[in-house]
Amino acid sequence: MSEHEHTKTDGLGDALPLAPGGEPWRSRPRNERMAAHKIECNACPVLCQISEGKAGACDRYANAGGVLVRVDPVLLVRKAVAGEVAVPTDTPVLVPFVAPGAAPAAAAVVAPAGAGDAGDADLFVTAVGASTTYPDYKPAPFIVASQVDGVDMVTVVTEGIFSYCSLKVKIDTDRWLGPEQADVRCGGEVVGHVSTAEYGSQMLSLGGVHHITGGSKKEGRVTIEMMQALGNKQPVELAIDGGTTVRVQAGHAPVVDGVLERRMRVGCGSATVGIFAQQFKEVVDEVVVVDDHITGVLTEHQAGRCLDMRPAGLKVRGRKSTPGRYFQVANPGTGWGGTDIADPMTIVEGWDADLAWPGLRLLMVSTTGEHAQYYVLDAARVPQPAPLPAAVQRIVERIGENCEPSLCTVLFVGGAGGSLRAGVTENPVLLTRAIKSALVNVTCGGAPAYVWPGGGITVMVDVMRMPDASFGTVPTPAIVAPIEFTMRLEDYRALGGHMGYVRPLSQVLASGAWHHDGAPTARRFAPAAAANPWPIGRGPLLG
Repeated sequence: MSEHEHTKTDGLGDALPLAPGGEPWRSRPRNERMAAHKIECNACPVLCQISEGKAGACDRYANAGGVLVRVDPVLLVRKAVAGEVAVPTDTPVLVPFVAPGAAPAAAAVVAPAGAGDAGDADLFVTAVGASTTYPDYKPAPFIVASQVDGVDMVTVVTEGIFSYCSLKVKIDTDRWLGPEQADVRCGGEVVGHVSTAEYGSQMLSLGGVHHITGGSKKEGRVTIEMMQALGNKQPVELAIDGGTTVRVQAGHAPVVDGVLERRMRVGCGSATVGIFAQQFKEVVDEVVVVDDHITGVLTEHQAGRCLDMRPAGLKVRGRKSTPGRYFQVANPGTGWGGTDIADPMTIVEGWDADLAWPGLRLLMVSTTGEHAQYYVLDAARVPQPAPLPAAVQRIVERIGENCEPSLCTVLFVGGAGGSLRAGVTENPVLLTRAIKSALVNVTCGGAPAYVWPGGGITVMVDVMRMPDASFGTVPTPAIVAPIEFTMRLEDYRALGGHMGYVRPLSQVLASGAWHHDGAPTARRFAPAAAANPWPIGRGPLLG
């Protein structure tokens, strides 16, 4: 180990970047109680003391020959070229390193014009593997210049340490998962709650600062491990108090109580009646679409009346809303139409003898078409099960065809209004204002992020649009997530940005920016996700 203390998360030795005025950023005083063969990491307040050849508690930083290094390679995304075979994202490409004692690239001040090359527009440095600004008095790890259509741009890249963050999980299924506001558990620990259901989807709110830091140490640890796994597109088993167990994985169908879900409802019972009323009229006399929310009865429904269908006299239990629309016909559950019933006739209270007739054809069907039963009334007006006619079967199949596949969507929500802004500008409120004025494009791993209205910088991003393994943790506990801020160079100067640390993309690729850690800095390439707009270029920033 050299005489210099390697206490920076970027692993700087002698080649410390210079602060304004030419003074180096100062390291923390050495912890005198720390063993000589260890180095201290300050990527988070835990301040791990790492032995040589070992990694810290977060598995993101390690002691390599007495130098603190970043374990994961920095991820760069590039525009796909027709016919090009992309380098696998797990294949690191080593960047030549700058030897300790060499002049730090960070000291170079970028001129107002010509900061980046025209070809820079096809490559984007993400914050995945970029390291963090902690402690936040220093500039972001990468402040990258580029040029698009003759316009000088800059992207500020950092991994944020988020205590204020959560996951919003949308589960497209007709199945009831649990009561609203019920606790959601992972490994026995409460990690969130059931939120309000949406049309054809159950919603969970997971994580959040109160679970991360407000409970026991175990609750915080389990919460961030759950969030990291879901954010990185891995499966997680959740249990809902008073409800079901559900296996959630972004981009996959949920598994509810061990059963793989397949369909999201085409609509509520009333909507299903309305959509298919014309087709039903030709082959049946009455249709009941069973639904946990609004059960539809065709001949009573406005659609049936407009088609001059003969009233069938069927009486359905529940609270009548408007003609042909019934609430609360059964309890929520995992049966027909998200109810707790297995036999659809349990919601039928009887028939009006003056309206019903022998031979009446009745179809009972769920909102996904997964459950269907055909009946014919006998002479005593008692419905008797009968084989489903082919013409009726085709409509049931069409209901299923119009249902979208069951799917789990995981959205990461993070409050970026804290100290990471100091890595962007000396006056953080100017960054917030610039974002709200659409002068700054915010991305997470190159994926577009929605910035919530109101105060602060609250971002929301679909993890499926982010690169794999974008999320990490630190044992404080907190989530580590990538965030990038892209803007015109002139706007960056106006908001008080760290202009002395802006450097062209070519220099970043050659030197690893200010990761001069005495060892090669790994980087990796990945093609940009086809669904994502390119982070730099035409759009809100350039028109």
